[in-house]
Amino acid sequence: MSDPDGVLLPHGGYEHLRSYKVAEAVYDATVVFCDRFIEKRSRTHDQMVQAARSGVQNIAEGSQDSGTSKKIELKLTNIARGSLEELRLDYEDFLRQRELPQWPPEHPALLRFKARRCATLEEFRAWVAEEHGRAPTNTDAHGQQLGSPSSVPVRVGPCASVFPSVLAANGALSLLNLCCYLLDRQLAAQAKAFENEGGFTERLYRVRSERRQQPP
Repeated sequence: MSDPDGVLLPHGGYEHLRSYKVAEAVYDATVVFCDRFIEKRSRTHDQMVQAARSGVQNIAEGSQDSGTSKKIELKLTNIARGSLEELRLDYEDFLRQRELPQWPPEHPALLRFKARRCATLEEFRAWVAEEHGRAPTNTDAHGQQLGSPSSVPVRVGPCASVFPSVLAANGALSLLNLCCYLLDRQLAAQAKAFENEGGFTERLYRVRSERRQQPP
């Protein structure tokens, strides 16, 4: 939306922002993750879900409020960024406290995840199911080869790296890293726009001054 007089800046359209779409996927995945792997009566369950929701809601609200206040847009986008950072720490804590692996960016499963560009809960679930179905053969729990090179491959029990909780947590962390990166860029762009365009009061004063200078 925009204002022909130039008082209201273009605003809204948050549903087309990539940061919003990724944050929404994180929110949906987090709700399912917490219901399945976190005790529902625990504070952690509520905090993770609320942090994920805050990310989505504040991106949307900031986008809507940007027409009248770039300052408020900056504030709300920064709140979204902070909420998602908190959520990222919660996922890392989940893995660390259970002695489960947190994957580096170059992990093969994460590379496959990034290549899929998951944007919905259904796509996220499909990736988890696909990776869970990749049963390890002839490797130990750390992915190291068992036996001599000439030995017959032997199936071993499921290693921690393919537990659904590990897959979901690492996938969510990958989305969170992307979303935080996008929001950092968004904040930088919003700060520059605020510097160049000023606030609502400044624009209103400028429009009124221009009208007074026009001939009757």
